[in-house]
Amino acid sequence: MENLKALSREELQSLAPSIFNHTVGTKLTEKYIHIPTDTIVEDMEALGWVPYEVKTVRSRTKNAATKKHLIQFFNPEIVINNEEGKADMYPSLLLINSHDGSTAVRFEMGVFRIVCENGLVIKSEDFGGFKMRHMGYSFADLRVYINQLVETLPTVVANLNKFSQVEMTPEQQYEFALKAVEARFGEEKQLSSDEVNNLLLAERKEDVGNNVWVVLNRVQEKLTSGGFGYMNAKGKTRKARAIKNFTQDIDMNTKLWALAEEFVAA
Repeated sequence: MENLKALSREELQSLAPSIFNHTVGTKLTEKYIHIPTDTIVEDMEALGWVPYEVKTVRSRTKNAATKKHLIQFFNPEIVINNEEGKADMYPSLLLINSHDGSTAVRFEMGVFRIVCENGLVIKSEDFGGFKMRHMGYSFADLRVYINQLVETLPTVVANLNKFSQVEMTPEQQYEFALKAVEARFGEEKQLSSDEVNNLLLAERKEDVGNNVWVVLNRVQEKLTSGGFGYMNAKGKTRKARAIKNFTQDIDMNTKLWALAEEFVAA
C-alpha cells in the first residue's frame, strides 16, 4: 500500500467548506475570539504536519458553515516501523473545531495503521490531547503544544509494544469483544456468540495472532465498519451501520484503547 497522501487546499475546500469560513455564530459574546481552522492548517503544515482526512458533522441547521469539523494530520518524517523495519503506522494528530462557539479548538493524538487504512485514538494519563479556547491564538503556542505531544511518542511506541507482547486466551478475547460491543452500543444491543466470534476473526495476515494489539485492531475495524447483526431492546435483529459520526468514532476508539490497557495491566 502507498503512504498517506496530503490533501490539497482544493480538496479540503470541497470536502469541508466550513474549514475556510471566517464568520462566526451570531449568539457569541465579545469574549469569543475566532480561531479559523484554515489558519491552524497553515501553521500545522509549517510544523511539518499535513492533512490527510477531513470530516464534518451532519447539520440540520441552515448555517452549516459554522458546524463542527475534524481534520487529521500526519508528518511524513515521523513513522512507526514494524519488527521488519518497514513503515507500519503514522502517528496522527486530530484537530476538532467549530465556528459557532460550541467547542474549543481541540487536538487528540492517534495512530494511523497503513495496512488497513484505519486509525485509533490514543487516550492515556501518559499522553493525550489539549484544548485552546476561542480567546486568543498564536503560532508560538501551537508549536509548544504540538512539540509536547511529539515528545510523548516514545511512550506511545512503548505502549504499542506492550500491546503486542501480551497474549490473550480465547476466553479473554471473547470478553474483550463483548466489552468492545458495549463501548459502541451500551447495554441496549446484544450480539449472538457467532457474531461476537466474527468480530475476532482476522481478515488479513497482519492481524493474525492472539496478542492485545491485533485483537484490538480486528475488533475495532469491524465495529467501525458495521455490517454485523445485533438484537435491539425489542428483540428484533438488525444490521449495524458503519460509524460515520466522528464524535461517536472518537468516543468508541477512546474506550477501546482504555479497554486494551486494562487487559495489558491485568
